[in-house]
Amino acid sequence: MDDLRQKYLEAVAAATDEATLEDLRVAAVGKKGEISLKMRELGKMTPEERQVAGPALNALKDEVNSALAAKKEALGDAALDARLSEEWLDVTLPARGRPEGTIHPVSQVTEEVIAIFADMGFSVAEGPQIENDFYNFDALNIPPHHPARQEFDTFYMHRDEGDNRPPHVLRTHTSPVQIRAMEKTGAPIRVIAPGRVYRSDYDQTHTPMFHQIEGMAIGEDISMANLKWVLEEFFAAFFEIDGIKTRFRASHFPFTEPSAEVDIQCSWVDGQLRIGEGDGWMEVLGSGMMHPKVLQAGGVDPEKYQGFAFGMGIDRIAMLKYGIPDLRAFFDSDLRWLRHYGFSALDVPTLARGLSK
Repeated sequence: MDDLRQKYLEAVAAATDEATLEDLRVAAVGKKGEISLKMRELGKMTPEERQVAGPALNALKDEVNSALAAKKEALGDAALDARLSEEWLDVTLPARGRPEGTIHPVSQVTEEVIAIFADMGFSVAEGPQIENDFYNFDALNIPPHHPARQEFDTFYMHRDEGDNRPPHVLRTHTSPVQIRAMEKTGAPIRVIAPGRVYRSDYDQTHTPMFHQIEGMAIGEDISMANLKWVLEEFFAAFFEIDGIKTRFRASHFPFTEPSAEVDIQCSWVDGQLRIGEGDGWMEVLGSGMMHPKVLQAGGVDPEKYQGFAFGMGIDRIAMLKYGIPDLRAFFDSDLRWLRHYGFSALDVPTLARGLSK
């Protein structure tokens, strides 16, 4: 046994890598190792011989195992010291800080849109989310029989019996802000109105609460040409695509005349939407020249001034730009999915925070 002890303890001490150490373990205490085979011979010994050989073999096995474990730990420490001396990374430094949250895509896209229009001279106007019937419908030339004024489309505020005040609604668009802005500042004027709006609808591309941004510019010489330039400049800046093609299709909206729906160039490749390329078209917003009755409702003389207006869904253009397939994901999903789309806090504040309301 002394020969085995000396043999394996010297071999373990001389081992220079873990592979050699593993070979020694198998040779000494493995299933067919020398010490293991010696222990199998205990059954052939007399009781007196086992009393002497048994403890000695167990002690030898424990000593060799302890030597193997100690050498393995020493080799691991040596390998780590070598890496620390050779590599530039200091593993003892604290970890880099990670932001606890991210800005919501609706907020980020709102900031982006406001900044783009600010560069074109538009200021930001705001108004109440609970709006009266006049500003939400009448002032925008929406007749009493229009489907948008029915309860299956619009959320009306509850009235107690005998309360005969005009109806109030959760605003269905931010167009009422345009009327209030005209009343407040008159013409000429150039504003955008971002904010929450509400409609009784819910599916993959509609939610009961969503976000819109509407814009208007009024002056003595405003024309459809100005509208087209503004929208094309916006699309180029927002989608970061120069020369993006647009298509204006004749349509009808009560508050504009003439009216046009605006499409942008797109294509589908391997199931993914690509903006600014291909032969396809996608409708993104409604627009037109402001109806004279709308100008009159805002206190602007339609004989002297004319203007254009447009409106688009912030959530929808966010879906288009960042490839988000379902509008409902903005409001009822675990927000950790935002990292997949690259959303993080804006490093540089946009002009939106400094614009007048």
